[in-house]
Amino acid sequence: MTLAKTEAKLLHEKISDKCYNDDDLIRILATRSKVQINATLNQYKNQFGKDINKDLKEDPKDEYLSLLRATIKCLTYPEKYFEKVLRLAINKTGTDEGALTRVVATRAEVDMKTIKEEYQRRNSVPLDKAIAKDTRGDYEDMLLALIGCGDA
Repeated sequence: MTLAKTEAKLLHEKISDKCYNDDDLIRILATRSKVQINATLNQYKNQFGKDINKDLKEDPKDEYLSLLRATIKCLTYPEKYFEKVLRLAINKTGTDEGALTRVVATRAEVDMKTIKEEYQRRNSVPLDKAIAKDTRGDYEDMLLALIGCGDA
């Protein structure tokens, strides 16, 4: 049996038993490469018929399960995860500057292009327009420069 199949089975057992903080579950998510995690999660879906995040929605208000779901989404679909963080940071009453700055600064040279594309696809508004609408001054200039727009 491959590592992916073995670990998919182990993840399913732990989640079925509601052992969400089990050492093996955490070890798999925290130590495997992106390729290995994707292989394991694909095996999980193939063997058990649904995405792991669906099984982790047992209690939507549980903060730990929410963290596990966010971790898995960030590992498997980083552009979707960071698009959502940006959308929530920009679209709430009063910009969440900490979240906005954190995502833009940490992803600027990594995968900002795909995050911008995902943001446009999901929101029908370019990320630079959303940032310009919600921020001002040097802060706006810095963010626009980091995402690859503007004069700065």
